[in-house]
Amino acid sequence: MPKYKEPLFRPPVEADSLIFQVAYGCPHNTCRFCGMYKGVRYSLRSMEESLAEFIESAEYYPDTRRIFLADGDVMLLPFEMLKTYLTALNSLFPRLTRVNVYANGSSILDKTDEQLKELRKLKLSTLYLGFESGSQKVLDLVNKAEKVDVMIEAVKRAQACGLRCSVMILLGLGGKSYSKEHARLSALALNKMQPRLLSALRFVQVPNTKMFDGFEAVSEYEAVSELRDIIAGLELAKTVFRANHRSNPIPLEGRFPNNKNDLLTLLDSQLKSNELDKNGPGITPMFL
Repeated sequence: MPKYKEPLFRPPVEADSLIFQVAYGCPHNTCRFCGMYKGVRYSLRSMEESLAEFIESAEYYPDTRRIFLADGDVMLLPFEMLKTYLTALNSLFPRLTRVNVYANGSSILDKTDEQLKELRKLKLSTLYLGFESGSQKVLDLVNKAEKVDVMIEAVKRAQACGLRCSVMILLGLGGKSYSKEHARLSALALNKMQPRLLSALRFVQVPNTKMFDGFEAVSEYEAVSELRDIIAGLELAKTVFRANHRSNPIPLEGRFPNNKNDLLTLLDSQLKSNELDKNGPGITPMFL
C-alpha cells in the first residue's frame, strides 16, 4: 500500500489515479505565489523503497490503469531512474494505460529526444507544466526560476516526441500593474507552444506566500477580463481548454479552435452583466 508524507498534491484530474510519492517536495520551491511545498525539504525516496511500494500496491490494486508519480517536478529525476520506475510499473500493473507527472521546462529539456520517446513507450503520458505567464517580467517578479522560451521549447519538444503537455496559466499573477502584459504575452507564448491541454486558474494568495512589492490583486471583474483577453489572442489548432477550477469566477470548458467564439460570447455576457465584483475578489474560493 502507498505510504504518503504530507503534504501531498496532485492535479484535479488525477483524483482516481493510484499515486506514488517517489520524491518529497519541490526541487525549485522559490515561487512567491506557490505555498504547496513551503516548509518541505526536497528529497528523493530511495529506489528500493519506491519499488517495494510498487510491488506491494500491485497486490492490492492489480487492475490499476492510471498512476500519478509525485511530488513536484518528477520529470527532473534522472532518466535511468524514471526508466526503472516505468519499467517496473508496466510489469506489475498489466492493465496500466498511462503514468503522469508534474514537470518543468528545464527538466523536460534535460532529456534527449530519444529519452523522451523511450519514456513515452513506457507509458509516460501527460506532463503537467505550470507555465503561469508568458511575461518574463512577471515570472521574474514572482521568482519562478524558468524562462518563457525554455518552457515553449520544452512543450514543443515533448509533444513532438509523443508526450502530451497539460499547461496551466494563472490569471491575475501580474496584479493590476501587469495584467495587460500578462494576458497579451501569455496568449502569444501559448500560440507558439500549441499545448494539447490548457487550463486557467485564478491566482489567490495563500498562507506562506509573499508577492512582490507593489503587487495589487486584480478584482473578480478584472480576472475575467484578463481571461477574455487571453482567449481572444489564442490561435490554437487542437487544444482542450478548461477554466473550471473553483478559483475561477466563471467555469468554462471547450476546444480550440471550435469553441473559441462561444467562450468569448459567454465571457462578454458576464462582463456586461454587472454581476462581477469590480472592487474586490468576489467570493473567496474554498479550495484549500
